[in-house]
Amino acid sequence: MWCTRTFRATPSGALKRMASNDVASQNVCLNLVRNFDKENFLCTLLLKNPQRRSAFAVRAFNVEVAKVSEKVSAGNVGVMPLKFWETTVNNLYRTDDTNVPEHPVIQELHRAVGEQKLSKMYLQRLISARANANLHFITVKQLEDYADHTVSSVLYLLLEVHGTRNVHCDHAASHLGKAQGIVNLLRSIPYQTRRNVVPIPQEVLMAHGVNQERMVRNRPDDKGVEEVTFSLASVAFRHLEKAKSLLKTVPRTVKPIFLPVVTTERYLQRLRLANFHLTDPNVMRTDSLLPLVLYWRKLRASY
Repeated sequence: MWCTRTFRATPSGALKRMASNDVASQNVCLNLVRNFDKENFLCTLLLKNPQRRSAFAVRAFNVEVAKVSEKVSAGNVGVMPLKFWETTVNNLYRTDDTNVPEHPVIQELHRAVGEQKLSKMYLQRLISARANANLHFITVKQLEDYADHTVSSVLYLLLEVHGTRNVHCDHAASHLGKAQGIVNLLRSIPYQTRRNVVPIPQEVLMAHGVNQERMVRNRPDDKGVEEVTFSLASVAFRHLEKAKSLLKTVPRTVKPIFLPVVTTERYLQRLRLANFHLTDPNVMRTDSLLPLVLYWRKLRASY
């Protein structure tokens, strides 16, 4: 009897520790996305479990890689951390689990890769795209490719989390990712300093006779800066409209993945009403109605 009790107690304690570690890892991923990617956090909350858990793992991984990229662009040593994430992704797809670090985000991503068979290519693209830490683009096409690799790749992975591998869904995700990626870069401009390279393609700056310095100053009466902003916002808007038109072909079960349509659309609307002045208080403010709007649009499947 004593041996039997001992045998039962040990697995029970191990299971409790494993369950506790799982919850802790999930909370780390959730808090990372909440603190560093607030709008996508709200969108991801509206997904259903168990897919929501894996979606947070993917978005937390993206946050971690983006944080390293920001350190690189700020002049800090970041090459080794990027190499760490590159090696980690390779290890996730090996049959030997001993090479998977005891890191909460990696553990959660490892589980998602195993359960949903996520494509290694998209995870690798998230890392390789961030290697362009200076965000120095010559053409709009280069900017679109960067947005596709850094934002659309996340959406492709979320589709895989939902067991969907569909050309129509991928097409919609590609256009939404490009729209959201361009908007993300526009939103970052007011926080640039004169030592940073403003992530505006050179061909757009040259077309309107505007230099980096003027973009950083961003004076309300500078029509050239307004035209540059309008030009890029128009590219984002075209991709957004294309994504919305393609949503008619997307299965209802995966439509919540495309809730960032709402956040991107609302930002572009605020920017238009502010005459494309990026530092207008109404453009930079927190969208306090966003949680309610997202819930309502998801309820109605209206994107």
